[in-house]
Amino acid sequence: MRIGVDIRLAYHQMAGISWYAIRLLTALSKVDGENSYLLLQDRRQKEPLIQAPNFSATTLFAPVHHRLEQFILSLETRLLNLDLIHSPDFIPPLYNRIPAVITVHDLAFLLYPNFVTADSARYYGQLREAVGRANRIIAVSQSTKQDLIDLIGAPENKIDVIYEAADPAFRPIPHEEARRRLAASGIDAPERFILFVGTIEPRKNLAALLRAYRVLRQRYRVDAPLLLSGAMGWLSEDILDLVKELGLEEDVRFLGKTSTEQLLCLYNLTTALAHPAHYEGFGLTPLEAMACGAPVVCSDGGSLPEVVGDAAILAPPDDPEAWAVSLHRVLEDAGLRRSLSEKGLARARRFSWEKAARETLETYRKAVL
Repeated sequence: MRIGVDIRLAYHQMAGISWYAIRLLTALSKVDGENSYLLLQDRRQKEPLIQAPNFSATTLFAPVHHRLEQFILSLETRLLNLDLIHSPDFIPPLYNRIPAVITVHDLAFLLYPNFVTADSARYYGQLREAVGRANRIIAVSQSTKQDLIDLIGAPENKIDVIYEAADPAFRPIPHEEARRRLAASGIDAPERFILFVGTIEPRKNLAALLRAYRVLRQRYRVDAPLLLSGAMGWLSEDILDLVKELGLEEDVRFLGKTSTEQLLCLYNLTTALAHPAHYEGFGLTPLEAMACGAPVVCSDGGSLPEVVGDAAILAPPDDPEAWAVSLHRVLEDAGLRRSLSEKGLARARRFSWEKAARETLETYRKAVL
C-alpha cells in the first residue's frame, strides 16, 4: 500500500497530536518494511520528519484548520496516487474518495465546549462528517470509543481502540543524575515538590489544583512548592490571577514549556505528579510520569482510570478538598510512594508504541478491504 499520513500540524504545533503522529510513524518505520509511506507535511517543513527507506515526504499548501483547508486538501491529496490516507488530527479530506483512517483523541469540544476556542470548535465540529467519511476510526481509549458512539453516533464496528504509550525516553534514572542534568538545563529543583505538566489553560483544571494546594499549605503545613511545567495557553491569565488571589506567588513556580530532557528529570525527581484535568481522551502525562517511577495523583475524569488502573490515587476533578487529602497522603507516606512507583512502572510497561504500530497496521488493512 501507498499510505499518506497527514502531519501538517507538526509545523505549527508540536504538542499532543503531533507527538502522537511522530511516535506512531517512528514505530511503523521499525515494524513495517512492506508498505510505502508518504508524509504529508506543511509546505514550510523542508525536511522529512521521519527518515526511513520506505518513507518519503511531500509538502501541501492546504492551510491547517483554515476555512479553505478542506477544498485544497481534498484536491491536493487526490493527485498523490494514495491507496490510503491517515489523518491523526481527526478530520480527513472530506471531498475525495481515498480510503481514510482517522484518529480521534477525545471529544472535549462536545463535552466541555467552554474550554475550546471558537476556531477549534469550528474545526472539530466537522467530526460527524469525518466519522461518516472514514473507513476506519482509531480511538485512543475505550472511553473515547464510547464517547464516539454516544455523542456522534459512530458505528461501533468501525472503531478500533489502539492505546498510545509513553515515549521510550521516559524511564527511571538515579536522582543524583536527574538533579545534575536538570540543573545543567537551567532548572534548580527543590528536594521535595509537586509537579504539574500541561498547557496552562482551563481544561487542565489548574484552578482546582491551586485551591487544593492552598489547603495543603494552610491546613497541613506542607512546604513542598508546586512546579508548573507547560506553555501559557488560552485564558492562562486567569490562572496567573488566581495564584495572586490565593497568595501563592512565593510557592508556585511557572517553568514554561520544558524539553523532553527536562521532563525526564522532573518526573524522576518529583514527590508527586498532580494531573487534575476535567477530562482526557487518553492521559499521556500520568503514563509518562509512571514510566519514570513518579507517584501519581490524577483525576477520575474521562479515560484516566482506564490508563492508570490501580497505579495512581484518583480524585474527583472538582473537589479541591479531596485533592488536598490525596496529595497529603502521598507527600507524607513514603511507603505509599514506593507502592505507587512500583505499580506505575509495571503499568506503564503494558503500553508500547510497537504494539500500537502493529495494531494500526491491522486497521490500515481493514480500511482498504
